[in-house]
Amino acid sequence: MAERTVRIGSSHGLHARPAKLFTQAASKSGSKVTVAKGSGAPVNAASILAVISLGVDHGDYVTLTADGDNAEQVLDGLVELLVTDHDE
Repeated sequence: MAERTVRIGSSHGLHARPAKLFTQAASKSGSKVTVAKGSGAPVNAASILAVISLGVDHGDYVTLTADGDNAEQVLDGLVELLVTDHDE
């Protein structure tokens, strides 16, 4: 299992559009991926409703975990999505 903590780059947080990109990538990854805001409980990163319900704002930190053969590569791609400002 791999884990990373990352700061959200989108200026409006993890709202519908960036959350959709993130959950689609998590779903297609072939790994079991979770995301948690701060010290909160982790949720399924492939579920857009679960991800949006976290209420992640710009500058918040989230922790990602991935379990699978390619967990490090999966997290590399997901981290890139989260640090990018999709609201520019």
